[in-house]
Formats: sequence, structure tokens, C-alpha cells
Amino acid sequence: MRRITFDLDVLRTFATGMELGSFAKAADRLGRSTSAVSAQLKKLEQQAETPIFIKAGRGLALTDAGETMLAYARRLLDLNDEAATAIHGTGLEGWVRLGLQEDFGETILPEVLGQFARAHPKVRIEARVARNAELIDRVTSGRLDLALAWSAGAVTPHCQRVMDVPMCWVGPAREPKDWMASADEPLPLAALEAPCLLRAAATNALDRAGIPWRLAFTSPSLAGLWAATAAGLGVTIRTPIGLPASVQPLVPADGGLPALPSLGLVLHRAEAQSEPATARLAAIMLQAVHKEIPGF
Repeated sequence: MRRITFDLDVLRTFATGMELGSFAKAADRLGRSTSAVSAQLKKLEQQAETPIFIKAGRGLALTDAGETMLAYARRLLDLNDEAATAIHGTGLEGWVRLGLQEDFGETILPEVLGQFARAHPKVRIEARVARNAELIDRVTSGRLDLALAWSAGAVTPHCQRVMDVPMCWVGPAREPKDWMASADEPLPLAALEAPCLLRAAATNALDRAGIPWRLAFTSPSLAGLWAATAAGLGVTIRTPIGLPASVQPLVPADGGLPALPSLGLVLHRAEAQSEPATARLAAIMLQAVHKEIPGF
């Protein structure tokens, strides 16, 4: 069988277009014309020697081969980018103190730490998973170099708004209870201990909609919140990030629940000009966030 060597620039265009849901957007992000992007996609199918796309209405969908190609494209690009970082950053040394919300503890954090440690083995990382108020306090007092936190509208001197993430109602995945909101029976809520941005968003949305509610369960940790929600003690509100298999997003219209707004995600920095190791870790973390939540 003839060996095929895929063009990484072509794979990057392909993966970016699928991530953004539009190859026109991919052309803008990558600084290419739409005709150049079309030529690259045609080249990809020629290299693969099998159809990658299939017509779906006015757009394109992936064939089975295309789905396989996309998975490998992402892996190849990740390895390429990691190699480029490693050879240019072998001299990085120092210590970076990173803070994250619990939502990112089991999803983004392992990927970020693994990628950074492989590329920069001489840099020591101290990671702290905590609530918003503590993270922001530690950044402003200089006890953290970076912190990824939900936004309550407050800003720090050197913060960067990353994206707005949709909030969603969450219920048990197995044997789901009928969570129909009504004026007769208060809706049971499971929530983190106050103060909590998402808890406040839930109660505010229910109050505005005139839906009675009761606090059925509170927890100091996200693990406890997931356990209570999975057990059917109440519905909760989070974002799509890091949802365990034991729970699932609920469709508001199906249960009479009110629609929810989006929640801002902000990267806080302790210094305006970060040390090279801190700046590199911030870049890897932002890349992981956009990968975890494509399209935002």
C-alpha cells in the first residue's frame, strides 16, 4: 500500500473548520481566502483517496472516513504543536501558580498539566482548585499567577474575558425524574453553598418566571452536588463543562423551566507582563478551553 503523508496545514484548516462549524470562519481565523480553503479540502480528499465530506442540505457533513480523519487530524496537530513548543521552550524554568474552578478540575486541568510538563519539564507548577472568590483574592494578593474563573462582573487589573458559556439545567441521567415545574409544588434545587454565581442565577431565573422552589440539598463541593443531582434529590444549574456521566442537561421547555443566560469566563493574571513560563501556561490553558467548548 502506498504511504500517504498528510499535509499538516491542510489538516489544520480541516480541524479548524469543523471546530468553528464553518470553513468561511476558518478562512478568517487562519488568514486564508475561501478559495484557498476549498483547494485545501479538495487536496485532503485526494490524499485520503476516499470521500471525506457528503452534502447535507446547503452544507457539508462528514462521512465515516471523515469522522476518522478528524480524530486523527486533531491528534496529529496536537503532537505537532507540542513538538514546536518543546523545541522552542526547552530553556524555560521557574514556578507557576495556577488556580481553576472545580468545573475544570477533571477536564481541562489534566490535559493542560500533561502538555505543559512534557514541553517544559524544568518548570514547577502549583495548581489550586477553588471557588471564584478565593481564586480572585489569591490573584489580586499575588498568591496565584493565573486563575480561570467565572465572571460576576468584577474585574481585576490584568484580566482577559475568554468567552461566554451557556448555563443549563441539570438532572439525573439514569431513571430521570419528571422535573415539571408547577405553581403547586416547589421545585427542589441542589446547589453549592452560598455565595455561588450559578446558584444565584438559578433562583433569580425561577423567581422571575414565578416558579416556586425549595433548597433540597447544599454542598461545599462539586462532587457532592453531582452525587445529589444523580440521586434525584433536586435539579441544579451548571455549564456543559465537566458534566459527569451520572447527570444530563435538561431541556427547559420540556419541564417548564425558565431559560438561562450565559456565564462569562475570565482569565485573571497577577501581572500585566507575565514571566515566560506563566505566559506559556496561559496560552496552553486558553487553547484547552476553546477545545473543550468549540464554537464559543
